[in-house]
Amino acid sequence: MTEPLQRTLPVRPGLDLEVREAGTSGNPVLVLHGGAGPSSIASLTDHLAPDHRVVAPTHPGWEGTVRPDDLDCVPALAAVYLDLLGQLSLNDVTVIGTSFGGWVATQTVLDDREGRISQLVLMDAIGPVIPGRHITVPAGPPALAAGGPAPRGGPSARSMAAMRAYTGPVMGDVGMLPRLSTVTCPVLVIWGADDTVVTPDFGRAYAAAFPHARFELVPGAGHLPIREKPEAVFTALDSFLTPRASATGH
Repeated sequence: MTEPLQRTLPVRPGLDLEVREAGTSGNPVLVLHGGAGPSSIASLTDHLAPDHRVVAPTHPGWEGTVRPDDLDCVPALAAVYLDLLGQLSLNDVTVIGTSFGGWVATQTVLDDREGRISQLVLMDAIGPVIPGRHITVPAGPPALAAGGPAPRGGPSARSMAAMRAYTGPVMGDVGMLPRLSTVTCPVLVIWGADDTVVTPDFGRAYAAAFPHARFELVPGAGHLPIREKPEAVFTALDSFLTPRASATGH
């Protein structure tokens, strides 16, 4: 396994994307972080790198990066990642998204006109508006509201501002749920059993909207199971990825 590489890629005029890459062979994986930022998915990137080419961009607006004014919704961000896959000539891609990154991952699959994506993995993801199931965004401490440092594991005030620029005040897409029936690729939905931001019932309804989805509950985990119960997440993820890897000879 090669050491992770951090580089800046000009994906389109006026937009440079910060991308962390790891691994050199195997089926490619695009990993999209949530509000907690790139560090929250570092262990996932490291876990996948021995058997996959892993690409983990930083969403514009996080970690001090610039979010251009025209990146003002999730479909616009998904279009950037489809451009990225095209620029890197990646096909047969598994897209993994956590929390807000799960919304972006789902949108990327929905808008994948060239058929580059072959699998989708969601972890405690937001995205669709599900009747009767609401998203509870934890209220940060006063210091965070004032632009101070984030609590351990939580998003900074700047990251939250960037996220709201993409999501809007509703924090969901009212038209997404019925569109999920058009997703033909296999989907794995992993959820923390104790998630209070988006409950397991939200996750079950999310999974049920896809034609070919599997729902895996992680006991003892909250909204960030990859950080709280990594081994359980890796077990579910590896069992989802392995049959496909065997079939393709990797």
